[in-house]
Amino acid sequence: MKKKLLTLLPLMAILTSCQDFLNLKPAYQISDQSFYQNQNDFEAALIGLYSTSRGLYNSSIIHYLTELPTDNAEIQWAGPTADEMQMDQNAVIATNAFILSLWNTCFYTISQSSNLLNRIDAVAFDQTAKNRIKGEALFLRALSYFYLVRLFGDVPIVNQTFTSPAEVSASGLARKPKNDVYKQIVDDLSNAESLLSITLNADKTHPSQMTVKALLGKVYLTQQNYDLAATKLKEVIDSKQYSLVPDYKSLSTNGNTNLTETLLEIDYLSGQSLGNNYSSLFTPANNSMAIFPNNQQGAGRIVPTLDMLNAYEAGDVRKAISVADSVLLITGKKTYNRYGQKFVDFKATDLADGSVAFTILRYADVLLMYGEALNELGKTVDALPALNQVRQRAKLPALSGLSQADIRLAFERERRVEFLYEGHRWFDLVRTGRAKTVLNAHYASQKLSFTVEDFELLFPVPQTEIDQNPFMKQNPGY
Repeated sequence: MKKKLLTLLPLMAILTSCQDFLNLKPAYQISDQSFYQNQNDFEAALIGLYSTSRGLYNSSIIHYLTELPTDNAEIQWAGPTADEMQMDQNAVIATNAFILSLWNTCFYTISQSSNLLNRIDAVAFDQTAKNRIKGEALFLRALSYFYLVRLFGDVPIVNQTFTSPAEVSASGLARKPKNDVYKQIVDDLSNAESLLSITLNADKTHPSQMTVKALLGKVYLTQQNYDLAATKLKEVIDSKQYSLVPDYKSLSTNGNTNLTETLLEIDYLSGQSLGNNYSSLFTPANNSMAIFPNNQQGAGRIVPTLDMLNAYEAGDVRKAISVADSVLLITGKKTYNRYGQKFVDFKATDLADGSVAFTILRYADVLLMYGEALNELGKTVDALPALNQVRQRAKLPALSGLSQADIRLAFERERRVEFLYEGHRWFDLVRTGRAKTVLNAHYASQKLSFTVEDFELLFPVPQTEIDQNPFMKQNPGY
Protein backbone atom coordinates (compact mmCIF):
# COMPACT_ATOMS: atom_id res chain seq x y z
CA MET A 1 0.00 0.00 0.00
CA LYS A 2 1.53 3.33 -0.97
CA LYS A 3 2.08 6.04 1.59
CA LYS A 4 -0.02 9.15 1.24
CA LEU A 5 -0.78 12.05 3.54
CA LEU A 6 -4.41 11.67 4.59
CA THR A 7 -6.35 12.72 7.64
CA LEU A 8 -8.43 9.69 8.51
CA LEU A 9 -11.66 10.80 10.09
CA PRO A 10 -14.37 8.56 11.52
CA LEU A 11 -17.16 8.20 8.99
CA MET A 12 -20.81 7.57 9.55
CA ALA A 13 -22.75 5.23 7.31
CA ILE A 14 -24.87 7.44 5.08
CA LEU A 15 -27.19 4.75 3.81
CA THR A 16 -28.37 1.35 4.98
CA SER A 17 -26.18 -1.76 4.93
CA CYS A 18 -26.38 -4.70 2.56
CA GLN A 19 -28.54 -6.63 5.00
CA ASP A 20 -30.81 -3.63 5.49
CA PHE A 21 -31.45 -2.73 1.87
CA LEU A 22 -32.61 -6.24 1.09
CA ASN A 23 -35.22 -6.17 3.85
CA LEU A 24 -37.40 -4.00 1.68
CA LYS A 25 -40.87 -2.65 1.77
CA PRO A 26 -43.05 -3.98 0.24
CA ALA A 27 -41.05 -7.24 0.15
CA TYR A 28 -42.30 -8.43 3.51
CA GLN A 29 -43.79 -5.43 5.33
CA ILE A 30 -46.43 -4.77 2.69
CA SER A 31 -48.41 -7.68 1.30
CA ASP A 32 -49.04 -8.28 -2.39
CA GLN A 33 -52.76 -7.91 -1.75
CA SER A 34 -52.38 -4.44 -0.24
CA PHE A 35 -50.06 -2.95 -2.83
CA TYR A 36 -49.37 -4.69 -6.17
CA GLN A 37 -52.94 -4.86 -7.43
CA ASN A 38 -53.00 -3.00 -10.75
CA GLN A 39 -51.01 -1.11 -13.36
CA ASN A 40 -50.95 2.09 -11.32
CA ASP A 41 -49.19 0.30 -8.47
CA PHE A 42 -46.43 -0.90 -10.79
CA GLU A 43 -46.14 2.53 -12.40
CA ALA A 44 -45.67 3.98 -8.91
CA ALA A 45 -43.03 1.36 -8.12
CA LEU A 46 -41.21 2.22 -11.37
CA ILE A 47 -41.19 5.91 -10.41
CA GLY A 48 -39.60 4.86 -7.14
CA LEU A 49 -36.90 3.01 -9.08
CA TYR A 50 -36.01 6.13 -11.04
CA SER A 51 -36.05 8.23 -7.90
CA THR A 52 -33.55 5.89 -6.25
CA SER A 53 -31.22 5.47 -9.23
CA ARG A 54 -30.96 9.20 -9.92
CA GLY A 55 -29.27 9.53 -6.53
CA LEU A 56 -26.06 8.46 -8.27
CA TYR A 57 -26.12 11.67 -10.28
CA ASN A 58 -27.90 14.30 -8.15
CA SER A 59 -25.14 14.41 -5.53
CA SER A 60 -22.31 13.76 -8.02
CA ILE A 61 -21.34 10.35 -6.65
CA ILE A 62 -20.52 9.37 -10.23
CA HIS A 63 -18.22 12.39 -10.62
CA TYR A 64 -16.41 11.64 -7.40
CA LEU A 65 -15.70 8.07 -8.54
CA THR A 66 -15.06 8.58 -12.26
CA GLU A 67 -13.65 12.09 -12.72
CA LEU A 68 -11.86 13.09 -9.50
CA PRO A 69 -9.58 9.99 -9.36
CA THR A 70 -8.35 10.70 -12.91
CA ASP A 71 -6.21 13.23 -14.72
CA ASN A 72 -9.40 15.11 -15.63
CA ALA A 73 -10.11 16.72 -12.27
CA GLU A 74 -8.75 17.71 -8.89
CA ILE A 75 -9.76 19.43 -5.67
CA GLN A 76 -9.06 23.16 -5.62
CA TRP A 77 -10.05 24.37 -2.19
CA ALA A 78 -8.48 24.48 1.27
CA GLY A 79 -10.81 22.26 3.31
CA PRO A 80 -11.59 18.99 1.52
CA THR A 81 -12.93 16.06 3.49
CA ALA A 82 -10.89 12.90 4.00
CA ASP A 83 -13.24 11.09 1.58
CA GLU A 84 -12.63 13.66 -1.14
CA MET A 85 -8.87 13.56 -0.64
CA GLN A 86 -8.92 9.78 -0.93
CA MET A 87 -10.63 10.07 -4.30
CA ASP A 88 -8.34 12.81 -5.54
CA GLN A 89 -5.19 10.92 -4.51
CA ASN A 90 -6.34 7.41 -5.49
CA ALA A 91 -5.94 6.30 -1.89
CA VAL A 92 -9.48 5.11 -1.22
CA ILE A 93 -10.14 3.08 1.92
CA ALA A 94 -13.08 0.83 2.74
CA THR A 95 -14.80 3.39 4.98
CA ASN A 96 -15.06 5.98 2.20
CA ALA A 97 -18.57 7.45 2.12
CA PHE A 98 -18.72 7.81 -1.68
CA ILE A 99 -18.17 4.12 -2.38
CA LEU A 100 -20.71 3.24 0.30
CA SER A 101 -23.26 5.57 -1.23
CA LEU A 102 -22.81 4.14 -4.73
CA TRP A 103 -22.87 0.55 -3.46
CA ASN A 104 -26.10 1.06 -1.53
CA THR A 105 -27.82 3.12 -4.20
CA CYS A 106 -27.10 0.51 -6.86
CA PHE A 107 -28.11 -2.44 -4.72
CA TYR A 108 -31.26 -0.70 -3.54
CA THR A 109 -32.20 -0.09 -7.18
CA ILE A 110 -31.42 -3.73 -7.98
CA SER A 111 -33.53 -5.00 -5.10
CA GLN A 112 -36.46 -2.74 -5.96
CA SER A 113 -36.24 -3.83 -9.60
CA SER A 114 -36.22 -7.50 -8.68
CA ASN A 115 -39.15 -7.00 -6.36
CA LEU A 116 -41.18 -5.42 -9.14
CA LEU A 117 -40.16 -7.98 -11.76
CA ASN A 118 -40.95 -10.95 -9.53
CA ARG A 119 -44.51 -9.71 -8.92
CA ILE A 120 -45.65 -8.12 -12.15
CA ASP A 121 -46.62 -11.25 -14.09
CA ALA A 122 -49.06 -12.29 -11.36
CA VAL A 123 -51.18 -9.17 -11.95
CA ALA A 124 -53.35 -8.84 -15.06
CA PHE A 125 -53.27 -5.54 -16.97
CA ASP A 126 -52.46 -4.19 -20.43
CA GLN A 127 -49.61 -6.25 -21.90
CA THR A 128 -48.00 -3.34 -23.75
CA ALA A 129 -47.80 -1.34 -20.53
CA LYS A 130 -46.56 -4.39 -18.66
CA ASN A 131 -43.77 -4.96 -21.20
CA ARG A 132 -42.68 -1.32 -20.92
CA ILE A 133 -42.54 -1.43 -17.12
CA LYS A 134 -40.64 -4.72 -17.14
CA GLY A 135 -38.22 -3.47 -19.80
CA GLU A 136 -37.41 -0.30 -17.88
CA ALA A 137 -36.94 -2.17 -14.60
CA LEU A 138 -34.59 -4.64 -16.30
CA PHE A 139 -32.64 -1.77 -17.83
CA LEU A 140 -32.21 -0.01 -14.49
CA ARG A 141 -31.14 -3.23 -12.81
CA ALA A 142 -28.58 -3.88 -15.53
CA LEU A 143 -27.25 -0.32 -15.36
CA SER A 144 -26.78 -0.64 -11.60
CA TYR A 145 -24.96 -3.96 -11.94
CA PHE A 146 -22.80 -2.43 -14.68
CA TYR A 147 -21.62 0.34 -12.37
CA LEU A 148 -20.96 -2.16 -9.58
CA VAL A 149 -19.00 -4.73 -11.59
CA ARG A 150 -16.75 -2.11 -13.17
CA LEU A 151 -15.99 -0.43 -9.86
CA PHE A 152 -15.83 -3.42 -7.48
CA GLY A 153 -15.40 -6.52 -9.65
CA ASP A 154 -17.17 -9.54 -8.12
CA VAL A 155 -20.44 -8.52 -6.44
CA PRO A 156 -23.52 -10.34 -5.10
CA ILE A 157 -26.25 -11.18 -7.60
CA VAL A 158 -29.59 -10.49 -5.94
CA ASN A 159 -32.60 -11.20 -8.12
CA GLN A 160 -34.97 -12.99 -5.76
CA THR A 161 -37.68 -11.37 -3.67
CA PHE A 162 -37.18 -11.81 0.06
CA THR A 163 -40.24 -12.20 2.27
CA SER A 164 -38.45 -12.21 5.62
CA PRO A 165 -35.10 -11.28 7.19
CA ALA A 166 -34.44 -15.01 7.67
CA GLU A 167 -34.55 -15.51 3.90
CA VAL A 168 -31.96 -12.77 3.46
CA SER A 169 -29.60 -14.49 5.89
CA ALA A 170 -30.23 -17.93 4.41
CA SER A 171 -29.49 -16.76 0.87
CA GLY A 172 -25.77 -16.36 1.55
CA LEU A 173 -25.03 -13.02 -0.06
CA ALA A 174 -21.54 -13.85 -1.27
CA ARG A 175 -19.84 -12.08 -4.13
CA LYS A 176 -20.25 -13.80 -7.48
CA PRO A 177 -17.53 -13.87 -10.19
CA LYS A 178 -17.65 -10.83 -12.45
CA ASN A 179 -18.31 -13.07 -15.48
CA ASP A 180 -21.53 -14.17 -13.80
CA VAL A 181 -22.42 -10.54 -13.12
CA TYR A 182 -21.82 -9.65 -16.76
CA LYS A 183 -24.01 -12.57 -17.81
CA GLN A 184 -26.78 -11.17 -15.61
CA ILE A 185 -26.32 -7.72 -17.18
CA VAL A 186 -26.45 -9.09 -20.72
CA ASP A 187 -29.49 -11.24 -19.91
CA ASP A 188 -31.34 -8.27 -18.40
CA LEU A 189 -30.52 -5.98 -21.31
CA SER A 190 -31.39 -8.62 -23.91
CA ASN A 191 -34.76 -9.13 -22.25
CA ALA A 192 -35.31 -5.38 -21.99
CA GLU A 193 -34.47 -5.00 -25.66
CA SER A 194 -37.22 -7.46 -26.59
CA LEU A 195 -39.78 -5.75 -24.33
CA LEU A 196 -39.28 -2.06 -25.07
CA SER A 197 -40.67 -0.35 -28.13
CA ILE A 198 -38.43 0.31 -31.11
CA THR A 199 -40.17 3.68 -31.40
CA LEU A 200 -38.04 6.55 -30.12
CA ASN A 201 -39.11 7.61 -26.64
CA ALA A 202 -39.68 11.37 -26.65
CA ASP A 203 -39.04 11.47 -22.89
CA LYS A 204 -35.38 10.59 -22.69
CA THR A 205 -35.35 10.14 -18.95
CA HIS A 206 -36.74 6.70 -19.87
CA PRO A 207 -35.02 4.15 -22.12
CA SER A 208 -36.32 3.01 -25.46
CA GLN A 209 -35.08 -0.03 -27.37
CA MET A 210 -32.12 1.86 -28.87
CA THR A 211 -31.05 3.05 -25.42
CA VAL A 212 -30.81 -0.59 -24.38
CA LYS A 213 -28.85 -1.50 -27.50
CA ALA A 214 -26.38 1.31 -26.82
CA LEU A 215 -25.79 0.20 -23.24
CA LEU A 216 -25.47 -3.40 -24.38
CA GLY A 217 -22.86 -2.25 -26.89
CA LYS A 218 -20.94 -0.54 -24.08
CA VAL A 219 -21.12 -3.71 -21.99
CA TYR A 220 -19.74 -5.81 -24.85
CA LEU A 221 -16.98 -3.27 -25.48
CA THR A 222 -16.01 -3.39 -21.80
CA GLN A 223 -15.84 -7.18 -22.05
CA GLN A 224 -13.65 -6.80 -25.16
CA ASN A 225 -16.28 -8.64 -27.18
CA TYR A 226 -15.73 -6.35 -30.13
CA ASP A 227 -17.80 -8.22 -32.72
CA LEU A 228 -20.95 -8.08 -30.62
CA ALA A 229 -20.23 -4.50 -29.58
CA ALA A 230 -19.88 -3.33 -33.18
CA THR A 231 -23.05 -5.18 -34.21
CA LYS A 232 -25.18 -3.72 -31.44
CA LEU A 233 -23.86 -0.17 -31.82
CA LYS A 234 -24.35 -0.32 -35.60
CA GLU A 235 -28.02 -1.11 -34.98
CA VAL A 236 -28.32 2.17 -33.07
CA ILE A 237 -26.56 4.09 -35.85
CA ASP A 238 -28.64 2.45 -38.59
CA SER A 239 -31.88 3.29 -36.77
CA LYS A 240 -31.26 6.96 -37.65
CA GLN A 241 -33.15 7.96 -34.52
CA TYR A 242 -30.25 10.04 -33.24
CA SER A 243 -27.79 12.57 -34.59
CA LEU A 244 -25.06 14.88 -33.33
CA VAL A 245 -26.45 18.28 -32.38
CA PRO A 246 -24.70 21.08 -34.34
CA ASP A 247 -23.88 23.14 -31.24
CA TYR A 248 -21.78 21.29 -28.66
CA LYS A 249 -22.67 23.85 -25.99
CA SER A 250 -26.35 22.95 -26.19
CA LEU A 251 -25.53 19.53 -24.73
CA SER A 252 -24.64 20.84 -21.29
CA THR A 253 -26.39 24.14 -20.67
CA ASN A 254 -29.90 25.29 -19.73
CA GLY A 255 -32.63 23.73 -21.88
CA ASN A 256 -30.60 20.64 -22.82
CA THR A 257 -33.45 18.15 -22.44
CA ASN A 258 -34.59 15.60 -25.05
CA LEU A 259 -32.01 16.60 -27.67
CA THR A 260 -31.54 14.57 -30.85
CA GLU A 261 -28.17 13.38 -29.56
CA THR A 262 -29.42 12.18 -26.19
CA LEU A 263 -30.22 8.53 -25.51
CA LEU A 264 -30.66 8.76 -21.73
CA GLU A 265 -30.65 11.74 -19.37
CA ILE A 266 -31.47 12.86 -15.84
CA ASP A 267 -33.63 15.99 -15.76
CA TYR A 268 -33.53 18.57 -12.97
CA LEU A 269 -35.88 21.30 -11.83
CA SER A 270 -34.57 24.17 -9.72
CA GLY A 271 -36.65 25.92 -7.09
CA GLN A 272 -38.28 22.76 -5.79
CA SER A 273 -35.27 20.94 -4.31
CA LEU A 274 -35.13 18.83 -7.47
CA GLY A 275 -31.87 20.24 -8.79
CA ASN A 276 -28.23 19.14 -8.89
CA ASN A 277 -25.10 20.49 -7.22
CA TYR A 278 -22.83 20.65 -10.28
CA SER A 279 -22.76 24.46 -10.27
CA SER A 280 -21.14 24.37 -6.86
CA LEU A 281 -18.75 21.43 -7.29
CA PHE A 282 -17.29 22.37 -10.66
CA THR A 283 -16.63 26.09 -9.99
CA PRO A 284 -14.07 27.93 -7.81
CA ALA A 285 -14.26 28.39 -4.06
CA ASN A 286 -13.77 32.10 -4.60
CA ASN A 287 -15.90 34.46 -2.52
CA SER A 288 -15.15 37.42 -4.80
CA MET A 289 -16.26 36.02 -8.12
CA ALA A 290 -19.18 37.36 -10.13
CA ILE A 291 -20.31 34.56 -12.43
CA PHE A 292 -23.55 33.65 -10.63
CA PRO A 293 -26.58 35.61 -9.42
CA ASN A 294 -25.84 37.29 -6.07
CA ASN A 295 -22.13 36.58 -6.63
CA GLN A 296 -22.40 33.11 -5.13
CA GLN A 297 -19.26 31.14 -4.32
CA GLY A 298 -18.52 27.73 -5.78
CA ALA A 299 -16.96 24.83 -3.86
CA GLY A 300 -13.92 24.00 -6.03
CA ARG A 301 -14.30 20.28 -5.31
CA ILE A 302 -14.13 18.80 -8.83
CA VAL A 303 -12.34 21.28 -11.08
CA PRO A 304 -10.36 20.52 -14.26
CA THR A 305 -6.63 19.91 -13.98
CA LEU A 306 -4.13 21.97 -15.94
CA ASP A 307 -3.41 18.77 -17.86
CA MET A 308 -7.09 18.65 -18.82
CA LEU A 309 -7.01 22.22 -20.13
CA ASN A 310 -3.94 21.35 -22.19
CA ALA A 311 -5.56 18.22 -23.64
CA TYR A 312 -7.59 20.19 -26.20
CA GLU A 313 -6.14 20.64 -29.67
CA ALA A 314 -5.77 24.12 -31.08
CA GLY A 315 -9.08 25.21 -32.58
CA ASP A 316 -11.21 22.73 -30.63
CA VAL A 317 -14.45 24.62 -29.91
CA ARG A 318 -15.19 22.31 -26.99
CA LYS A 319 -12.49 23.87 -24.82
CA ALA A 320 -14.13 27.25 -24.26
CA ILE A 321 -17.47 25.51 -23.70
CA SER A 322 -16.17 22.91 -21.25
CA VAL A 323 -13.50 24.67 -19.17
CA ALA A 324 -12.20 28.10 -18.23
CA ASP A 325 -8.97 29.35 -16.72
CA SER A 326 -10.02 32.79 -15.47
CA VAL A 327 -12.96 33.98 -13.43
CA LEU A 328 -14.66 37.36 -13.39
CA LEU A 329 -14.49 39.13 -10.02
CA ILE A 330 -16.94 41.56 -8.47
CA THR A 331 -14.32 44.27 -9.09
CA GLY A 332 -14.73 43.73 -12.83
CA LYS A 333 -11.26 42.22 -13.15
CA LYS A 334 -10.37 38.61 -13.84
CA THR A 335 -8.14 36.25 -11.90
CA TYR A 336 -6.66 32.86 -12.75
CA ASN A 337 -8.95 30.02 -11.64
CA ARG A 338 -9.60 26.79 -13.48
CA TYR A 339 -13.17 25.57 -13.44
CA GLY A 340 -15.67 23.47 -15.35
CA GLN A 341 -18.56 24.93 -17.33
CA LYS A 342 -20.43 21.86 -18.55
CA PHE A 343 -23.68 21.21 -16.65
CA VAL A 344 -23.18 24.41 -14.66
CA ASP A 345 -26.35 26.47 -14.27
CA PHE A 346 -25.10 30.04 -14.48
CA LYS A 347 -28.66 31.26 -13.84
CA ALA A 348 -29.01 29.35 -10.56
CA THR A 349 -29.96 31.31 -7.46
CA ASP A 350 -28.89 28.27 -5.40
CA LEU A 351 -25.78 26.45 -6.62
CA ALA A 352 -26.98 23.22 -5.02
CA ASP A 353 -30.21 23.37 -7.03
CA GLY A 354 -29.14 23.58 -10.68
CA SER A 355 -31.50 22.82 -13.55
CA VAL A 356 -29.16 21.62 -16.33
CA ALA A 357 -29.88 18.01 -17.28
CA PHE A 358 -27.15 15.36 -17.00
CA THR A 359 -26.58 13.03 -19.94
CA ILE A 360 -25.87 9.37 -19.20
CA LEU A 361 -25.78 8.12 -22.81
CA ARG A 362 -25.54 10.07 -26.04
CA TYR A 363 -24.95 9.48 -29.72
CA ALA A 364 -21.34 10.73 -29.78
CA ASP A 365 -20.54 7.91 -27.36
CA VAL A 366 -22.22 5.41 -29.68
CA LEU A 367 -20.11 6.63 -32.61
CA LEU A 368 -16.82 6.56 -30.72
CA MET A 369 -17.51 3.14 -29.19
CA TYR A 370 -18.42 1.79 -32.63
CA GLY A 371 -15.22 3.14 -34.17
CA GLU A 372 -13.16 1.74 -31.30
CA ALA A 373 -14.71 -1.70 -31.72
CA LEU A 374 -13.98 -1.66 -35.46
CA ASN A 375 -10.37 -0.68 -34.82
CA GLU A 376 -9.93 -3.55 -32.38
CA LEU A 377 -11.32 -5.87 -35.05
CA GLY A 378 -8.53 -4.72 -37.36
CA LYS A 379 -10.79 -2.50 -39.47
CA THR A 380 -8.71 0.62 -39.00
CA VAL A 381 -9.86 2.38 -42.16
CA ASP A 382 -13.52 1.79 -41.28
CA ALA A 383 -12.97 3.06 -37.72
CA LEU A 384 -11.96 6.61 -38.63
CA PRO A 385 -15.26 7.96 -40.08
CA ALA A 386 -17.01 7.60 -36.70
CA LEU A 387 -14.15 9.41 -34.98
CA ASN A 388 -14.07 12.13 -37.60
CA GLN A 389 -17.80 12.82 -37.29
CA VAL A 390 -17.22 13.85 -33.68
CA ARG A 391 -14.09 15.83 -34.57
CA GLN A 392 -15.89 17.67 -37.37
CA ARG A 393 -18.41 19.13 -34.93
CA ALA A 394 -15.51 20.30 -32.78
CA LYS A 395 -14.10 22.12 -35.86
CA LEU A 396 -11.08 19.83 -35.98
CA PRO A 397 -9.53 18.32 -39.12
CA ALA A 398 -10.24 14.73 -40.04
CA LEU A 399 -7.62 12.12 -39.19
CA SER A 400 -6.33 9.65 -41.75
CA GLY A 401 -3.55 7.17 -42.41
CA LEU A 402 -3.11 6.10 -38.79
CA SER A 403 -2.01 2.70 -37.52
CA GLN A 404 -4.21 0.63 -35.27
CA ALA A 405 -2.15 1.67 -32.23
CA ASP A 406 -2.34 5.34 -33.20
CA ILE A 407 -6.10 5.10 -33.65
CA ARG A 408 -6.42 3.60 -30.16
CA LEU A 409 -4.74 6.67 -28.70
CA ALA A 410 -6.79 8.97 -30.93
CA PHE A 411 -10.02 7.49 -29.55
CA GLU A 412 -8.69 7.81 -26.01
CA ARG A 413 -7.85 11.50 -26.52
CA GLU A 414 -11.14 12.20 -28.25
CA ARG A 415 -13.23 10.58 -25.53
CA ARG A 416 -11.42 12.60 -22.88
CA VAL A 417 -12.23 16.00 -24.35
CA GLU A 418 -15.67 15.03 -25.64
CA PHE A 419 -16.97 13.55 -22.37
CA LEU A 420 -15.40 15.63 -19.62
CA TYR A 421 -17.72 15.61 -16.56
CA GLU A 422 -19.90 12.88 -18.07
CA GLY A 423 -18.53 10.03 -15.95
CA HIS A 424 -16.48 8.17 -18.57
CA ARG A 425 -12.78 8.80 -17.92
CA TRP A 426 -12.10 6.24 -15.14
CA PHE A 427 -14.05 3.54 -16.95
CA ASP A 428 -12.33 4.29 -20.27
CA LEU A 429 -8.83 4.08 -18.80
CA VAL A 430 -9.52 0.87 -16.88
CA ARG A 431 -11.33 -0.74 -19.82
CA THR A 432 -8.42 -0.14 -22.19
CA GLY A 433 -5.77 -1.16 -19.68
CA ARG A 434 -4.31 2.33 -19.69
CA ALA A 435 -5.20 3.56 -16.20
CA LYS A 436 -1.87 2.92 -14.50
CA THR A 437 0.22 4.24 -17.39
CA VAL A 438 -1.80 7.43 -17.89
CA LEU A 439 -2.48 8.31 -14.26
CA ASN A 440 0.99 7.54 -12.96
CA ALA A 441 2.49 9.63 -15.75
CA HIS A 442 0.11 12.44 -14.78
CA TYR A 443 1.17 12.29 -11.13
CA ALA A 444 4.84 12.21 -12.12
CA SER A 445 4.42 15.26 -14.35
CA GLN A 446 2.96 17.12 -11.36
CA LYS A 447 5.85 15.95 -9.14
CA LEU A 448 3.35 14.17 -6.89
CA SER A 449 4.22 11.00 -5.02
CA PHE A 450 0.86 9.38 -5.69
CA THR A 451 0.67 6.21 -7.76
CA VAL A 452 -2.03 3.80 -8.90
CA GLU A 453 -1.29 0.17 -8.19
CA ASP A 454 -2.91 -2.88 -9.77
CA PHE A 455 -5.25 -3.57 -6.86
CA GLU A 456 -6.53 0.02 -6.99
CA LEU A 457 -8.14 -0.51 -10.38
CA LEU A 458 -11.02 -1.80 -8.27
CA PHE A 459 -12.42 0.08 -5.29
CA PRO A 460 -12.71 -1.54 -1.86
CA VAL A 461 -15.99 -3.12 -0.81
CA PRO A 462 -17.55 -0.82 1.82
CA GLN A 463 -16.43 -1.81 5.29
CA THR A 464 -20.00 -1.90 6.59
CA GLU A 465 -20.69 -4.76 4.16
CA ILE A 466 -17.66 -6.67 5.39
CA ASP A 467 -18.68 -6.10 9.02
CA GLN A 468 -22.33 -7.09 8.67
CA ASN A 469 -22.26 -9.81 6.02
CA PRO A 470 -20.17 -12.87 6.93
CA PHE A 471 -20.21 -14.00 3.28
CA MET A 472 -18.68 -10.74 2.00
CA LYS A 473 -14.97 -10.72 1.25
CA GLN A 474 -12.78 -7.66 0.64
CA ASN A 475 -10.95 -6.95 -2.61
CA PRO A 476 -7.24 -7.84 -2.42
CA GLY A 477 -4.93 -5.07 -1.24
CA TYR A 478 -7.41 -3.31 1.04
